[in-house]
Amino acid sequence: MKKGQRSQTTVMTVLAITIIVVLTQSWNLVAQAPQPATGVRYAQIGTDEMKEWLTYLASDELQGRQVFSEGYGLAAQYIAERLKQWGVKPLNPDGTYFQPVRLKGYRVTRNSSITVNVDGQSKTFKHGDHVTFAVNSGGKQSLTFNGIEFVGYGQQSDFAGRDVKGKLVVTVPNLSAAAGAGGRGGGRGAGGAAGSGAGAVISFVPAPPAPSQAEQALAQAQTALAQANAAVLQAQQALRGGGRGRGGQGFGGGGRGGPATPADLTTVQRVDAIVMPQFSGDETLFETLLGAAKFAEVKAKAEKGEPITPTSVAGQVTISIDNTYETISQQLSHNVVGMIEGSDPVLKDTYVMYGAHLDHVGYSQTGGGRGGDPSSCRRRSSDAQAAVVAAGKVVQRPTVLAGAAGAPGARGAAPVPNPVPFDERDVINNGADDDGSGSVAQMAVAKAFATGPKPKRSVIFVWHSGEEAGLYGSRYYADFPFVAIDKVQVQLNMDMVGRDDCDNIEGDFTNTVFVVGADRISTDLHNLIVDTNNIKSKPLSLDYELNDPNDPEGVYTRSDHYSYAAKGIPVAFFTTGLHPDYHRVTDTVDKITFPKLSRIAQLVYETGFSIANTERLLERDNKGPRTGFGTKATVLKK
Repeated sequence: MKKGQRSQTTVMTVLAITIIVVLTQSWNLVAQAPQPATGVRYAQIGTDEMKEWLTYLASDELQGRQVFSEGYGLAAQYIAERLKQWGVKPLNPDGTYFQPVRLKGYRVTRNSSITVNVDGQSKTFKHGDHVTFAVNSGGKQSLTFNGIEFVGYGQQSDFAGRDVKGKLVVTVPNLSAAAGAGGRGGGRGAGGAAGSGAGAVISFVPAPPAPSQAEQALAQAQTALAQANAAVLQAQQALRGGGRGRGGQGFGGGGRGGPATPADLTTVQRVDAIVMPQFSGDETLFETLLGAAKFAEVKAKAEKGEPITPTSVAGQVTISIDNTYETISQQLSHNVVGMIEGSDPVLKDTYVMYGAHLDHVGYSQTGGGRGGDPSSCRRRSSDAQAAVVAAGKVVQRPTVLAGAAGAPGARGAAPVPNPVPFDERDVINNGADDDGSGSVAQMAVAKAFATGPKPKRSVIFVWHSGEEAGLYGSRYYADFPFVAIDKVQVQLNMDMVGRDDCDNIEGDFTNTVFVVGADRISTDLHNLIVDTNNIKSKPLSLDYELNDPNDPEGVYTRSDHYSYAAKGIPVAFFTTGLHPDYHRVTDTVDKITFPKLSRIAQLVYETGFSIANTERLLERDNKGPRTGFGTKATVLKK
């Protein structure tokens, strides 16, 4: 070998080693889990400012901060002014901190259909012809499936060993008397199939019996009345100049008049988004899908509540989603949105997002504001109830009493007369904890990022509107974000973080914060929260009871984090639970434990900072909930 060849070989060898090292390092950046940031002089979150902010946000002046109200608008303006003082960047392109949240009413025309090809026979069913498509079926699409996966009741066991990902799934309900009205047989049904990655789901719904002559007459009379009411509204609008008056356009929303006819669909979300088709069909459709003989057998078993064996059925099915949406009404509210720009020129275009909801439930127009009562404490699973009893405590909402007539908080219980004169009653639901506590905690975190060290990634703060009305603000932002939603690394949500669960009546929760959802999409996120808490001088007690999928409160889907989890974004929901003043006029500032609130805010701040300051990504392994009642706060194996 000549000298020149040896030199060239040496250079190539060094180059190859260098490439391997670089690739290995790059892989490690992705493969290794993010760790708590080190060497950072974090800003310290205190109590005085949060108490000052919350005293205003939960004051009677804001009238309970109900969405579409003046009080909510005052609250939003208050936060925006402080963001400006701290130098937080407004994220709306118009230079404001406000994102309009548009709650639209639509008139929906459903032209969707399904075509079934079985045994050489083809038959098409349009909406209203033995098949019912939802008004919120999403944007136009056409899907063809070769084969049908019939999964019986759609119970957990029915999906065992069956790969339904991307396939057409068909379910029936338990129709037995023991299953109760509506055939609620405990199956996962459409929701379970969707969670298994199905491409489309068809559920069986028996055709209603033919209406009697009296029912037909009533329906005709109701139609005539609706038409008459519509004519009256149209005439009134004509007298007012066509209804062109300048209605409220600010935080309070809407104009004077509503639509002449009610909307078929009211939503803040995109109606043109492509979603998984889920619809229902009657006997005729299911006889075509499964065969008359097979369906007769299935239905007979369902009516007795007997086990039904899942099976694959041959055939080709084409589903055409073709709905049109005409806007006929709109109400406006606003999210408050600000951003701290990241320090890294590349990573600043990726984001850590914080959230809390600014709205509450307003005030009672009839003077019926309610005082605190343990019936507002949360429901607990049977295991959790047993633990309460074993500790010598009293369960405040026993499962056996749920819904019982006369039970505390039960529907249908006789109202208690209020002896206080109307004008002297406390009617305002101040919402100091729900979610004034989360709102001011997020304000403290925003100020900490604004005045303290800056991480590499950018940090977004959203005070959501209309959570109490149906997650309006978070659903809207998730569908109409100011930044690319796929660049959001995590969403950290705080809702009711200022008290102790059930005022410690059922146990000692003075040091507890419940963490929900952190393990479901990203194990890394769960582990990072545990590690961040463990290195603090005074760690909190992390409790995972509310993360259990069988927990009766189901809080994973009840607050704003869920809107982002539905987009596949890792989320963590922090809460201190429910208490006797939940949604009552007695949820006031004097009951907030500000030292604990500041510790929770500090934990959430440092957790988000660590994610924002690392080049390593949170792995989205989507392993689902693995923590629940009795789970210790330990690192999970990946």
